[in-house]
Amino acid sequence: MIDLKVLRENPDVVRASQQARGEDAGLVDALAAADATRRAAISSADNLRAEQKSASKQIGKASAEERPALLAAAKDLAEKVKAAEAAQAEAERAYTSAHMAISNVIIDGVPAGGEDDFVVLDTVGEPPAITDPKDHLELGESLGLIDMERGAKVSGSRFYFLTGVGALLQLGLFQLAVRVAVDNGFTLMIPPVLVRPEVMAGTGFLGAHADEVYRVEADDLYLVGTSEVPLAGYHADEILDLSAGPKRYAGWSSCFRREAGSYGKDTRGIIRVHQFDKVEGFVYCRPEEAEAEHDRLLGWQRQMLAHIEVPYRVIDIAAGDLGSSAARKFDCEAWVPTQKTYRELTSTSNCTTFQARRLAVRYRDENGRPQTAATLNGTLATTRWLVAILENHQQPDGSVRVPAALVPYVGAEVLTPVR
Repeated sequence: MIDLKVLRENPDVVRASQQARGEDAGLVDALAAADATRRAAISSADNLRAEQKSASKQIGKASAEERPALLAAAKDLAEKVKAAEAAQAEAERAYTSAHMAISNVIIDGVPAGGEDDFVVLDTVGEPPAITDPKDHLELGESLGLIDMERGAKVSGSRFYFLTGVGALLQLGLFQLAVRVAVDNGFTLMIPPVLVRPEVMAGTGFLGAHADEVYRVEADDLYLVGTSEVPLAGYHADEILDLSAGPKRYAGWSSCFRREAGSYGKDTRGIIRVHQFDKVEGFVYCRPEEAEAEHDRLLGWQRQMLAHIEVPYRVIDIAAGDLGSSAARKFDCEAWVPTQKTYRELTSTSNCTTFQARRLAVRYRDENGRPQTAATLNGTLATTRWLVAILENHQQPDGSVRVPAALVPYVGAEVLTPVR
């Protein structure tokens, strides 16, 4: 949730953020009204409760003659308190609903617009000159790395097996990501992939993109689409000690996405699937540290992309393409030869205090007062990276060169066709 102090002191900033996202700026006025109604309801209920307490004291001191009238007045007052508390509860519900409806306030400099309005910040490497490139699925099948046919037989469309060296390649990639993370102060975590509704909602994934999430209705649990979710919930309702600097976690987990509304797009191969694995960095820090930490996350992503030796670009995502919790997001997109374009491999988002406010994650400032923390997240490796590795390192004879950093994990410098 956004900081109400910003709304009360500078509502135009929140309106401008909503407009840049292409969302309803009228929600800002609705929240301001709900906030005012809530505060008035709290004040009214508090005043009546104080009056009720005073009346109770008077009854205890009253004479027998005075008591019947005071008891009648107290009964009437009790009804008023009950009604005021009901009004307060309703005002609280309306306020919470209005508060939850507004996306995070974007950071100055975020491009306005939608999916195609990103700004390219940097381009690294040159796309390889490959005559008649094979796509990752053709390469993966010929090399014995990917089995989509049996994945569909077992689980349905958009499922797959990584087989033999394909599994080794992914595990090696993730081991490399873990090493980069641990060497930079991250604590490695293998989190649960089923979470409670309040944790999923707290991270902002039950809003506009709720149809992307798998729900286990019998247990009222959700399958996560990223370990960002359980890592964000890890310190819910806690006060952290951030005196030594940010807390950094790296979560290795399987992830699940319904891919609702994506039919006909990237249905071939493992670009857009229902289940994949990922190593995700997640950070808790003081709000004033968040932008610098965002740059660090991007730097660690660049380090990983350098290890797999693929051309890529860094883009600043436009406001209308941000998730509700992100105030700014950078993507790193790798070149995919068969598509002749760049495709997302990593994202890193600065969520400022939006998620932590929902999840009640706080720290103590220099005066010992609890303050809301900031959270950030960033991809360090996913299954999709195999697409860029296979396509960019393919050779004319159908073999694929293994990036030097992955050779120790794979046990081979070149992967050759098995059929």
